[in-house]
Amino acid sequence: MADSSSSSPLAGLIKSPSLMALAAIVAAAAVFLVLQAANDPYTFLQALMKSFGLGAVYALIALGFVLIFKATQVVNFAQGALAMSGALFVSFMVSDGHIPFTTIRNPLVDMSPSWLGWFLSVLVALAVAAILGLIIERLTIRPMVGEPLFSVAVLTLGLEIFLRVFNNDAVKIEFRSLEVPWGVDGFNIGEAFVSWSYIAAMITAAVAFVAVFFFYRSRMGIAMRAVAYDQEAAMAQGINVGRVFAIAWAAGAVLAAIGGIFATQPPVAQTGAVQVETQLIAFRTLPAVILGGLDSVQGALIGGLIIGFAEIMAGQYASGQTDILGAGYPLIVPYVVMIIGLLIRPYGLFGTPEIRRV
Repeated sequence: MADSSSSSPLAGLIKSPSLMALAAIVAAAAVFLVLQAANDPYTFLQALMKSFGLGAVYALIALGFVLIFKATQVVNFAQGALAMSGALFVSFMVSDGHIPFTTIRNPLVDMSPSWLGWFLSVLVALAVAAILGLIIERLTIRPMVGEPLFSVAVLTLGLEIFLRVFNNDAVKIEFRSLEVPWGVDGFNIGEAFVSWSYIAAMITAAVAFVAVFFFYRSRMGIAMRAVAYDQEAAMAQGINVGRVFAIAWAAGAVLAAIGGIFATQPPVAQTGAVQVETQLIAFRTLPAVILGGLDSVQGALIGGLIIGFAEIMAGQYASGQTDILGAGYPLIVPYVVMIIGLLIRPYGLFGTPEIRRV
């Protein structure tokens, strides 16, 4: 009889020096954080809530990446520009007071209470973002069906540059305020301060993932999963692949827009306004997408939370080492975590080994 212990996880860990080193690093980090939490629980709690807020933003953007990839097998490099465009649409609605791309006045800005008018204006802006996603898919993505995936991915990179030019022109002179109802306010848990933007991001991410969970169990969701598995077989079964592509891009654009809104808020930014750096949120999210798995919805959530946790905790507890690590070291931490994850699971924590990559 074969020795079952030889195939156990512990045996595999012992046989791999790299895994043993990683396990030792993780264990040491966990012990360090436990000690920090015991020494100053309120500072730890504040950093933990901040990490959840950042992780929720990353998870929202990552979910948009995943939905488009599952339907089209293409990494959408234009996600950052779509995020900034969506945030700009909100600014047009609530700050300028008119419907995007028109001179029609937005009557919702006069609604009472003001927060209700703001939320309804955001819904209109998200609808405009969805239309933008549909237009992009119909004019640039659908004609590329059957073409090499690398060519389609490069096309999305061109879209990123194209949209970025228009976005940057809108914020070149001054930032575009979103006038969020909660502003910079928050509440205290003991001595720990928690921004309302953290809570809003977490609630929004939870709603988005629950909605996607139920969507994938609907008729159209099942069709999207079939297309993700085999486009040709799905077409042979009568599934409208073009419609699936359109829905995926519309949903991806909406999720990008939502992420763009929160990319202007703490903990991502402190201005509460759209700026040139807003579009970089997609590139900051890439480690979460890759770590979780390009084709995994649950991977988008877990990857986002892990990357957010690592970035915030490193920023909080290694801030005294900036003379060695450099001032911008927290932004490097997610990529270090991603590289370590790829060395262990090249297809991501929840990704499918058979998926194709660009």
